[in-house]
Amino acid sequence: MVAIRPANPAAGWAGQGQAVAAPRGGNSLDWVTGYGLVAVVALLFGISGGMLWLVGYNYDGLTGNPATKIHPSTYLLVLMFAWRACTFGNPVGYTLAIADRRPASALLAVMSIMLLIVVIVRQRPGMAGMIDTFVAPALLVMMLAEADEKIFARMQTVVHTIMTVNALLALFEFATKTLVFPYRLDGEVFMNDLRSTALQGHPLSNATITSIYVLALLSGSRSLSTPLRFGLIGLQCAALVAFGGRSAMVTTIVLGGCYLLIQGLSTLRAGRINLLGAALGLILAALVPVVIVLAASYGFFDALLERFVSDSGSANARVEMFELFKHFELRDLIVGPDIDLIESLRRINGLEQGIENPIIRLVLYQGAFFTLLLFLGFVLFMHEVARRCHPGIWLPMLGWLILLNTSESLASKTTLMTKFVVIALALYRPVKVGLRRPAQAPRA
Repeated sequence: MVAIRPANPAAGWAGQGQAVAAPRGGNSLDWVTGYGLVAVVALLFGISGGMLWLVGYNYDGLTGNPATKIHPSTYLLVLMFAWRACTFGNPVGYTLAIADRRPASALLAVMSIMLLIVVIVRQRPGMAGMIDTFVAPALLVMMLAEADEKIFARMQTVVHTIMTVNALLALFEFATKTLVFPYRLDGEVFMNDLRSTALQGHPLSNATITSIYVLALLSGSRSLSTPLRFGLIGLQCAALVAFGGRSAMVTTIVLGGCYLLIQGLSTLRAGRINLLGAALGLILAALVPVVIVLAASYGFFDALLERFVSDSGSANARVEMFELFKHFELRDLIVGPDIDLIESLRRINGLEQGIENPIIRLVLYQGAFFTLLLFLGFVLFMHEVARRCHPGIWLPMLGWLILLNTSESLASKTTLMTKFVVIALALYRPVKVGLRRPAQAPRA
């Protein structure tokens, strides 16, 4: 009898010719894991560090219990992974099976865990960042390899609902000058910064994810009607002003405007013009000047203009950060310079608010070798995510890559990449590919 090799690596771990059991109910997730992943998305988008502080959970701060430096959504995600691995019947086999389906995600997760160990051993900053920033999105993509259309539909509903509430809360905070869940660093609120924080926490995090969501509404979200999509786009664009993210606003206007222009020209060339839609578009275009005048009369754009006139030294910080490299030798930059020296030079050069570029910050704090590994894993991971989406994903993906380089973003602890992954996979409805059953050996 001829021996048959297993169809995937998971089967090889069963041992003694035994095949790994397929998940109960076929190739889809069980209901506990399915609803658990939806709850992960709800916690991810709906719970900020400011809200966690109110219950004694110091997520954004530098002091306190190390266990509180990881977002609750990450804890729930790991719990769902453990549950699914156990119900699969073979935890090791399950891990290898989903890793086989999403190899780049598995590579990023393994690489991040290994680098986390290195960070701990070297006693350098960024331990929690490895988990929330890189491990969580990689693990989520791996688990969603089994998800069916119902799970993605629920995730869509959660994203649309929370982002709508987030925008409405931002406009309320903007109008009342009262922050409901202000951003706190070890309990301290920055009283001179009245930009809206809404449900996402820091104003720049809000601006980034809102910009990505707007671009996704333009080229994705096919399940929504066109009027509803444009209504949500208008609401989110208004919220962008309240958040005060200049880079996010410019990116949204430029990329969104170019996309609408290209789509409009394509429609005209194809001759597929809907008369009702065209009439509605003309009416809305005529109302735009009226809305702008009314908004300006109530001071809606005053805060926006103030952000562009006075940026609190942000533009100068992006120039000064390159001066730090003059103080280090090539050997130091490869393995990572002394942390105390970096902190001293950062304050001397007026970079108290941080180094507003992820690559520069990673090179300075972790070393070029560390940065190169993460960059490679990130590129492969983004490519894998894009392959699971409709072609329109290029628009929010381009916006995402641009906005990443306007702040510390992935070089520090953040949930932004996990949120982007959810928006990409949920709003662009990836093709569901379940775990395959191992090939059965033919009977003798």
